[in-house]
Amino acid sequence: MFGGFGGYLIYVALLLLIPLWASSRVKSTYKKYMKVPTSSYMTGAQVARRILDENGLYDVTIEETKGMLSDHYDPRKKVVRLSSDNYHGHSMAASAVAAHEVGHAIQDAENYAFLRFRSALVPAANFGSNFGMIFILIGFVIGMSQLYLLGIVLFAAAVLFQLVTLPVEFDASNRAMAQLVSSGVIRNNEERDTKKVLNAAAMTYVAAALVALAELLRFILMFVASDE
Repeated sequence: MFGGFGGYLIYVALLLLIPLWASSRVKSTYKKYMKVPTSSYMTGAQVARRILDENGLYDVTIEETKGMLSDHYDPRKKVVRLSSDNYHGHSMAASAVAAHEVGHAIQDAENYAFLRFRSALVPAANFGSNFGMIFILIGFVIGMSQLYLLGIVLFAAAVLFQLVTLPVEFDASNRAMAQLVSSGVIRNNEERDTKKVLNAAAMTYVAAALVALAELLRFILMFVASDE
């Protein structure tokens, strides 16, 4: 599969470089557009509140949280948490991120199927992520194919979670764009740059899914080869 040791090194390098490239892209795009204010000059917190209220989600609260790009929606507590730069910022990046997280709140309110499926996968994905590699390694070292196969199955649950995350994130971004335009937060000439912020963020999830899928495929091919 890897064309010898050199091919394997290239494969490992790609596994490391793809996430680094995606992370670098989102950070550079975010830093660029956090310096560009929107025409409405609303803060991220104001944007989130407006969109939530326009969708009847008055029970969803907004909180400031520490860290850079630590923004997320907590479906258990019905809270949109925005990092300080986005909570207080008037930038295009702040508006895009805030609207994206509100997109998840809207998904939650509408019982969006992929969001529900992803939430149901969390326990299996966490277990698979923590123990799948351990079982694969032990199975490989002691030559126990059953344990190796169990590790693959567990790791596959974590990969499935990554794959299901993709439609959840892309849908949230699509909702964000529609809401930003309809609510008057951004104008038509600001749509293109706003999409750049959302697309850059989405690439981190695509990269994570590709890396996880490639790893799973490698483990499966190694298992098949060991049985031949």
